[in-house]
Amino acid sequence: MPGTIVTDVPTPDADAVAALQGFGVATVHEAMGRVGSLGPALRPIQQGVAIAGRAVTALCWPGDNLMVHAAVEQCTPGDVLVVATASPASHGMFGDLFATALMHRGVRGLVIDAGVRDTATLRELGFPAWSRHVSAEGTVKATAGSVNLPVVVAGQTVRAGDVVVADDDGVVVVPRARVADAVTASQQRVDKESAAREAFAAGELGLDRYGLRPVLDRLGVRYARWSDTPEAQ
Repeated sequence: MPGTIVTDVPTPDADAVAALQGFGVATVHEAMGRVGSLGPALRPIQQGVAIAGRAVTALCWPGDNLMVHAAVEQCTPGDVLVVATASPASHGMFGDLFATALMHRGVRGLVIDAGVRDTATLRELGFPAWSRHVSAEGTVKATAGSVNLPVVVAGQTVRAGDVVVADDDGVVVVPRARVADAVTASQQRVDKESAAREAFAAGELGLDRYGLRPVLDRLGVRYARWSDTPEAQ
């Protein structure tokens, strides 16, 4: 449906969104079965910032940010703007003017599978962004795309209304239908890790806690004294 702007996207539960933000990208990704990550190439332009919010999606043509302008109008407080392009693009499609407009609307941040610019100003403004590129190359505003239809970012489909979680570790997308399950699974993982952390602090080894010694044995891993190795000869 090219040339379409969808206006009435469902909003996920606010408490669940806040919980996912607190759990963080790595925990949510693992808890969902290691799915939903947008990969290592989308990097934050800042450090120490974690966000989560409803996805508002925009599909643009490379070097054309017309539909980002259209997407701004559809953003509401707590949203995360997710921008994809119809084919790979490295243009600086987003800068401080967009950030100013989005901050006025209460948007929490940007995820873009292309480039951003004005990064120093974005950091000064406190507007977080995760992007594939940082580029000064400008854009035009001439080609129709879509807003709030599914987009593909780093091989993952992102739908309007999904929950986007982003922090120093990258970005993960939680499908709207899985939000409640993701919260439950993430809490279970946090509890499990807390127990493991206490055990490790008391001196227990991961080899024993996770039952890995039989794995080493099955793989043929053997212990040897230094004096019996070639390095000691």
